[in-house]
Amino acid sequence: MKKTLLLTTTLLVLSLQIVAQDFSQWRGIDRTGVYSEEKGLLKVWPENGPKMLWFHDSIPNGYSSVSIVNNIIYLTGIVDTMDVVIALDIKGKKLWQTAFGRAWDGSYQNSRATPTIEKNNLYISSGRGDIACLNAKNGEIKWSVKASEEFGGTIGKWGLAESLLIDENNVFYTPGGKQTTMIALDKETGKLVWKSESLKDNPSYTSPLMVHKNGKRIIVNVTQTYIIGVQPENGNILWKFDFKKYRERRNNYANTPLYFDGGPFVSNGYNHASVKLKLADDLSSASLMWVDTVLDIHHGGAVKIGDYIYGSNWEHNRMGKWVCLNWNTGNVMYETKWRNKGSIISADGMLYCSEEKTGYVALVKINPKEFKVISSFKTPKGTGPYWAHPVINNGKLYIRHGTALMAYDIKGK
Repeated sequence: MKKTLLLTTTLLVLSLQIVAQDFSQWRGIDRTGVYSEEKGLLKVWPENGPKMLWFHDSIPNGYSSVSIVNNIIYLTGIVDTMDVVIALDIKGKKLWQTAFGRAWDGSYQNSRATPTIEKNNLYISSGRGDIACLNAKNGEIKWSVKASEEFGGTIGKWGLAESLLIDENNVFYTPGGKQTTMIALDKETGKLVWKSESLKDNPSYTSPLMVHKNGKRIIVNVTQTYIIGVQPENGNILWKFDFKKYRERRNNYANTPLYFDGGPFVSNGYNHASVKLKLADDLSSASLMWVDTVLDIHHGGAVKIGDYIYGSNWEHNRMGKWVCLNWNTGNVMYETKWRNKGSIISADGMLYCSEEKTGYVALVKINPKEFKVISSFKTPKGTGPYWAHPVINNGKLYIRHGTALMAYDIKGK
């Protein structure tokens, strides 16, 4: 039994490593924030933090994370009125930069979405809902669609922030509005494949998740009112769950759902309750499993490790605590103050917590009984709030802070 489990784990890691060579997206290969392919990482950092390998402190401003394929680093920024994609080599040297869509020009005018890369294609959306496919090698635009405008979409108080989901032959996007809720475009041509019915609802700031169960697939995403389940083959909305009724304040949904064993978990800040749903075996319906009012995640995401969820909650816009919930029951395991709320990822048995106020990054051992910081350091470059989620690739930790990108060696010799 142990040998079988070891072989299965080894094959899974090898499979993830192979996929990681030509595919990258928001929150990692499977959008979970858990970088399972990363092994042999440091369990304690030097006193002043891991070694900084390089930094680039003059990239166009943005909140996006990075995606990395074939030793090329991709991220977005804003130049004048346009969102741009920037490509850097593995040492931080700029390779190319391409303007692809209209930038958000309201509150917090920085780029939002993280590129999705599959082999030689890069897919990205802008702060005003323009979608483009670029040649990942040279930045040439293959096709572009003013998706929000063309399909009657609506735009929230803070623009649009969807990191595009691709699956098989399609790229999916959620314009919302009176014409449709979600659309699928052919990923090679940008032509419309289907558009779903309209729920007469606005989009959120959430990037969707593809869920697999019993050989079936469904896209789980969040609109201003609902958590929805959409068939990727035809756009049928199989179910909708009224998430708005658990809301105390505004629509700020920005966290990609977590999923395991038939149960999506969705969270939002501003004292909004989090919920875990249970999907039917055929994915045709969703029902409520439990509700939690402690872990209301602002926009820093969460990770599921074993039977527990880890993330930070919202007390107000400048403060929050770090929380662990039991995945099965929603019971609170701990709620601990450490500097400020922020974003979280995980790799090789550790949590990486990046607080958004002063730029400290913590290495925390995974333990549902306590939030214990093993090591921490302050990132020195960049401007504005620390909102970009960290990324781990090939033993390196990437921290984006506005106009700066920093690369740290977290593997050592």
